[in-house]
Amino acid sequence: MALELKMPALSPTMEKGNLAKWLVNVGDLVKPGDLLAEIETDKATMEFEAIEEGRIAELRVPEGSENVAVGTVIAVLGEATEMGLAEQTPSKQPLPSPPDAKQASPAVDASPHSGPLFSTVGEVTVAVTPAKIQSKAEPVATPLARRIASAMGLDLAKIMGTGARGRIVKADLGLQAKAPPLAAVAAGAETAVLSVAPPAGIPVESIKLSAMRKTIARRLTQSKQTVPHFYLTVRCQLDALLKLRGELNAGLASQGIKLSVNDLLIKAMAKAMERVPDANVQFGGDELHRFKRVDIAMAVAIDGGLVTPVIQDAGALSLSAIANLSKNLAAKARDGKLTPEEYQGGTASISNLGMFGIDEMFPVINPPQALILGVAAGIEQPWKVDGDIGLATIMAATASFDHRAIDGAIAAQFMGALRDLIESPILLVC
Repeated sequence: MALELKMPALSPTMEKGNLAKWLVNVGDLVKPGDLLAEIETDKATMEFEAIEEGRIAELRVPEGSENVAVGTVIAVLGEATEMGLAEQTPSKQPLPSPPDAKQASPAVDASPHSGPLFSTVGEVTVAVTPAKIQSKAEPVATPLARRIASAMGLDLAKIMGTGARGRIVKADLGLQAKAPPLAAVAAGAETAVLSVAPPAGIPVESIKLSAMRKTIARRLTQSKQTVPHFYLTVRCQLDALLKLRGELNAGLASQGIKLSVNDLLIKAMAKAMERVPDANVQFGGDELHRFKRVDIAMAVAIDGGLVTPVIQDAGALSLSAIANLSKNLAAKARDGKLTPEEYQGGTASISNLGMFGIDEMFPVINPPQALILGVAAGIEQPWKVDGDIGLATIMAATASFDHRAIDGAIAAQFMGALRDLIESPILLVC
């Protein structure tokens, strides 16, 4: 029986993908875990694995195809028995139908040993490996479904699979039902985009938008159209934080660790949200989600756009752990190697343009989050220092808030806590 291979949903929010490259040809033999294709999402290029054994009978979507909708049949897999692959894998002989109910209940020796277990059904004795018995207790699911279920804390044993041979797939996890109401708005926003011709008579080069740029355009349009933004700014004196950074880097140099200003700001933001837990929330339509952990998504600029890998439980991590994690995630982001669990989620975001010399910025919220912090450059300017007027390094930090989830007073408390932690950075290592 032929099995249709469909464009996978490599993340809960993925709607379309580009089939960048086929890694197999028609007639190739594949088994579970073999790589079939490279799929480009809005975040990264990922590999599509086989979940069944068989022969590639047909490649329906040519490589290089763009905007292939999730669920589209992209290839057809033939039966393994049609190509002799069964000789390379353990025998899977079907059992004959038992003549009555008593014979239908096999007697299995379940004592632990390394060899096969033997079961008698009617007049036929067959070998059953321990792994086959284990599969009856553990639900069968695709690798993606397992990763998403693990991240969301779902029990796969309670989910009915609708995939091939009862396999649990991403669609069975009920993500559409749990998605925020903005998903429907996002779909409408995409269809409302109009093509606009450039002015006549001006030399121009028109470049086709990448999948990433289309997603950025759609999501940020959705954000500004549907999320009631409001903004608060605090100006923080950075001199104490810069001094502490220098001292810590001198001590960590032997370990090959170098803290950036952004690492310290991620820690300060996480601790400020822990101090003001009502800022660590998300609007959920008829309910408000209040998180018990602070996961900070950090904006990383890459060719053609930006991605937001997530520092999980940033408040509980040491500064050196944040430095290592942020460095590794940024490198994977620029190489297009982020996995879905590394860029999904996040309870708030931080976007730092200080290295570009920007005086102040007003970032756009990344739905469904309710808070994003925009960081500008530290600028030396006159300031009150120890009761006198002197020069100090001052940084403007502006946060955008979703007013449906966070009120002005709560936002002001968060910004005050953030400034206190930045100006008294010793609290970041306590």
